[in-house]
Amino acid sequence: MIKFLDLQKINAKYNDELKKAASDVIDSGWFLMGKKLNNFENELASYTGAAHAIGVANGLDALRLIIRGYIELGIMKEGDEIIVPANTYIASILAITDNRLKPIFVEPDPLTFNIDIKDLESRITVNTKAIMIVHLYGQVCWNENLKGITTKYNLKVIEDNAQAIGASWKGIKTGNLGDAAGFSFYPGKNLGALGDAGAVTTNDNELAGIIRSLANYGSSKKYVNQFQGLNSRLDEIQAAFLTVKLNHIDQENDYRKKIANYYLESIKNDKIVLPTAPQAEEHVWHLFVIRTKYRDKLKEFLQEKGIETLIHYPIPPHKQECYRAFEELSLPITEEIHNEVLSLPISPVLNMDEVETVVSFINQF
Repeated sequence: MIKFLDLQKINAKYNDELKKAASDVIDSGWFLMGKKLNNFENELASYTGAAHAIGVANGLDALRLIIRGYIELGIMKEGDEIIVPANTYIASILAITDNRLKPIFVEPDPLTFNIDIKDLESRITVNTKAIMIVHLYGQVCWNENLKGITTKYNLKVIEDNAQAIGASWKGIKTGNLGDAAGFSFYPGKNLGALGDAGAVTTNDNELAGIIRSLANYGSSKKYVNQFQGLNSRLDEIQAAFLTVKLNHIDQENDYRKKIANYYLESIKNDKIVLPTAPQAEEHVWHLFVIRTKYRDKLKEFLQEKGIETLIHYPIPPHKQECYRAFEELSLPITEEIHNEVLSLPISPVLNMDEVETVVSFINQF
């Protein structure tokens, strides 16, 4: 079986380093908000180029806390609008609605899967306070037009960088393009923890301070609570693991690019629509997602040949039961994408013989 993602093998590459990191934390007797977290935050800030990195419990909380921070600063309030891609993972939407703001769904570009920037301006109203950019599947979503729009309307840009650590635009890494960014270190991500973990990056000193307090029960001083916060802290052991793996992220992303380039050059089947990467060298290929009207048949065919694939994501957010209020929205491109996408195996431990096997069977389909 060619696994879609072999986490055991991925982490085995760093087995000794990870075990030492865990041992160091256990021996220290300090498990929250200690030296390991501080070190990882400094390393992540340095890597992205941002002034601040704040470790939090998961990627959803990272986005929730950014919006909540803007609310506490008086920049946003209940009922305000945030523009967001319609085909993102539901966490992007949950972060908005959890703060009682309104998501404004914009269709994606069907080739890149990222939000169609040329359609943004028409969706801006007096209530729009931010655009949430999702660097979906690892491809940076940014251009000069986006910068111009946000400046013209004085909008905040929140990056959902859950899938794109290491991606860049003109030498600037994702996580340092907008006003603030949320990261997920879910185990299957390019930089994956051994459990749940996340982070926020920003160059805004005031926002960073508020988010740090909000994530710690609304407190910056023990037993003194300035805000009605929550408990969303990145623990010492996950911070230690992530520091180990951050040292290898560029090498692993480069290997993902090698696999993706082989797929792009070698898949020759008129039933398959390949992803488009206008800035391929800046794409970190968290997922390699193809489209086909025969998605379910192809998935079954590949499974029979011993190749595991996944669907990211079968149901768009506006069609989820929890968002029945949005189910009447007309988003045909999003719905078509969700009915056709299939993710092929791609990871730093997938060998090229396996990649060639995947291509061979796809071309036979």
